[in-house]
Amino acid sequence: MRILFCSDTFPPQVNGVSVVTALTVRGLQARGWECAVVAPRYPAGTSGRTIVDISGIERVDLPSVPLPPYPEIRLCAPIAPAVWPFAQRFQPDLVHAATEFVIGRHGRRVARRLGVPFCTSYHTDFARYTEAYGLPWLRGPVTRWIRAFHADAARTFTPSAPARGDLLRLGLQDVEVWGRGVDDEVFHPRRRERGRRTFIGDDAAFTFLHVGRLAPEKNVELLLRAFAGLEASLPPGRVRLVVAGTGPSLPRLRAMATPRVTFLGTLDRERELPELYAAADAFLFASETETLGLVVLEAMASGLPVIAAPAGGVADHLRDGVNGLAFTPGDEAACLAAMQRVLAADELRADLRRGARQTAERMSWRAELDRLDASYREVLAAHSPTVR
Repeated sequence: MRILFCSDTFPPQVNGVSVVTALTVRGLQARGWECAVVAPRYPAGTSGRTIVDISGIERVDLPSVPLPPYPEIRLCAPIAPAVWPFAQRFQPDLVHAATEFVIGRHGRRVARRLGVPFCTSYHTDFARYTEAYGLPWLRGPVTRWIRAFHADAARTFTPSAPARGDLLRLGLQDVEVWGRGVDDEVFHPRRRERGRRTFIGDDAAFTFLHVGRLAPEKNVELLLRAFAGLEASLPPGRVRLVVAGTGPSLPRLRAMATPRVTFLGTLDRERELPELYAAADAFLFASETETLGLVVLEAMASGLPVIAAPAGGVADHLRDGVNGLAFTPGDEAACLAAMQRVLAADELRADLRRGARQTAERMSWRAELDRLDASYREVLAAHSPTVR
């Protein structure tokens, strides 16, 4: 069986959507599917880091330009002559749009013209992003756009129960919770010793970690303010904060950070990043707009207590006092108090590390990809009982 993925973000770009989509393609290929991808073309040198091994995947790269305020995001033309001839040759049995933008819409057109089922992913709560970017008046139009796009899908996949609830309230019908998996072999506490040598050195400071795209909706500013308050209350050199990732907020975050905050940029996902997680002592996350929060699951798989706001998809997995500590969304003082608590209580920290790892072990990608394989076959069978 053949499946065509259409996504406005894909490796070498680094974000949760590109990682999940690439893992999906690789996993389906291992399960006997023939996969192809339509994605933006990225400039040479966009990233020299390994995200997911996608060698051998047939791919059409469309010309793209950077979005002016956010150059990491690439925009493609709404007319792309290369897509239809490629789709005619590849003859997919199913088309999956991983994003709702231009390339996702190319996928919808291809599915209509070929008469094959069309599936979608809802990874990103763009309606809530409008407020983070100071454009609350756009929330209504964005919500209507999301509803219209996914209404055409035979099935929509989203990685959390809260996100599924949002789509059902919009009137969408076939919405499946899928994609909340983590590779619990790649991300593992056993990498701690090597990671400490690589990223921490001989410094015995307690290390907080944040990993993710540095953009307004991630609310990293709250973490920096809370960390500054914690640092001011302790002897010099007692704590540090390491931030991995890049994005449009990086210059502002650098300007407000104390000297004990280190920015590492983008790391190799399959080698450096797992070691960094394991090297840290606790993970910080303040975003309120996640449909999943993949980095939270990666931190848990690495045995890190997670200090996070239980909002969106994060609320599906964060259990206060079991695998982490929850703080009220947007509450800097509550975040600081949670950081103080995990720093001071060795026994609590050990319990949270065990709970975090146990949470991740129940959410392997192997099981999630098996479920997706079965779900696609169900969609195909409903469309045509004689699918080749």
